[in-house]
Amino acid sequence: MVFLDDAGPCERTVVYAYPRTGPPGQRELTEDWDLIPGARGCSLEACSFRDHHEELARAGANVVGLSTQETAGQREAAGRLHLPFRLLSDGQLRLTRALRLPTFSAGGHVLLKRFTLIVRGGRIEHVFYPVFPPDAHAEEVLRWLQAHPIESSARAAGR
Repeated sequence: MVFLDDAGPCERTVVYAYPRTGPPGQRELTEDWDLIPGARGCSLEACSFRDHHEELARAGANVVGLSTQETAGQREAAGRLHLPFRLLSDGQLRLTRALRLPTFSAGGHVLLKRFTLIVRGGRIEHVFYPVFPPDAHAEEVLRWLQAHPIESSARAAGR
């Protein structure tokens, strides 16, 4: 996938995966949605990455969200939550199967479990799994990025 190699102006890409988002008041996939460990909290996690977006960028990272939810649902969530980053869909499960990503099934859908990849130069540099609590995870990622800075090209060249 292109986004794994294209970190844009930043040197790392934070790919946070989550099961799915849904508009407020929308019925969940199953009646027992709240009983599924890790299912609840997707919008809270997205908002946390939104709220820490500038700090993550200063730490050298772009952010993208990833789920198996259809693209239309991703667009709706990104607009409703005012996200300054993209939400990507792996609706055909190509990346999920290629990387054997952790999943669970609910309501006849294959959903991603909550995890985060730190990608640098097209390689997975670090994995956060499991992720809990989701609303505090962006801060955890930020702390990791700050503890593992990348020396800039100019400094590395002695300029």
